[in-house]
Amino acid sequence: RMNCSQAPGFILLGLSRDPEKWQLFFSVFLVLYLLGLSGNLLLLLAIGADVHLHTPMYFFLSQLSLVDLCFITTTAPKILQTLWTGDGSISFSGCLTQLYFFAVFADMDNLLLAVMAIDRYAAICHPLLYPLLMTPCRCGVLVSGSWGVAHCVSLTHTLLLSQLYFHTNQMIPHFFCDFGPLLLLSCSDAHLNEGLMMALAGVFGISALLCIVSSYSCIFYAVARVPSAQGKRKALATCSSHLSVVLLFYSTVFTTYLKPPSSSYSSGEVVAAVMYTLVTPTLNPFIYSLRNKDVKSSLRRILNMVKSPD
Repeated sequence: RMNCSQAPGFILLGLSRDPEKWQLFFSVFLVLYLLGLSGNLLLLLAIGADVHLHTPMYFFLSQLSLVDLCFITTTAPKILQTLWTGDGSISFSGCLTQLYFFAVFADMDNLLLAVMAIDRYAAICHPLLYPLLMTPCRCGVLVSGSWGVAHCVSLTHTLLLSQLYFHTNQMIPHFFCDFGPLLLLSCSDAHLNEGLMMALAGVFGISALLCIVSSYSCIFYAVARVPSAQGKRKALATCSSHLSVVLLFYSTVFTTYLKPPSSSYSSGEVVAAVMYTLVTPTLNPFIYSLRNKDVKSSLRRILNMVKSPD
């Protein structure tokens, strides 16, 4: 194991090696990060402050905003620091920590989108039974179970990765620590890591997607049986924002992860990673709030209270 270590240091190369582009990238990422923080915080505030939004749908939406808030905070500060200072160095422990939380929040996004699809299925296909099906206890179990699964999966990957040896002083062709680039730098046999990663990604990723597809198949079938056009539009309006987020999330994630983890990273996959780690979590609260009258009215009430505290 010459020139290998079990706890090496790494250097994140970021998006470009051209220093002239760093200032532009810094500005873009800073704006995205601030928009993501403010958008998700405002959505959390709107849902928490308005008792009319204390329903299962908005409970799941608040959890999605919380996850997205944490998701962008996992990667964005390190990107900004690298672009500002030009120093992309990161310790092995720092890399594993970032990777652990990145995997937790990515898995939570995946699982929450499936849970939200189930909620929409219950609301549209079984409206009379909806209060009995989606009780606060069951909603809490669905969310807490998702958190438990996400942490267990991430912990398993991180512990296995921590046992590998890596080439010392290696550069990671990415802007954050991800499984694929790290496995490329490993001196050890990483077949177990690769196999487990592909298996778990297949089980949870494909299962969640199948859950979403089957839920919406039932939803579209139920909507097609609604006699009035207005009734159809009203039913589909409650799903449009969720569908937009699902398409945005899975289209970018599949671009990056539908391949063996140790295969080389292309510039297109790095751009896709920017989309699902920063752009998608930033856009989610705006997608939901701009197309939702209840959220917009809640935000207006909050703004009016801020403007006229008396």
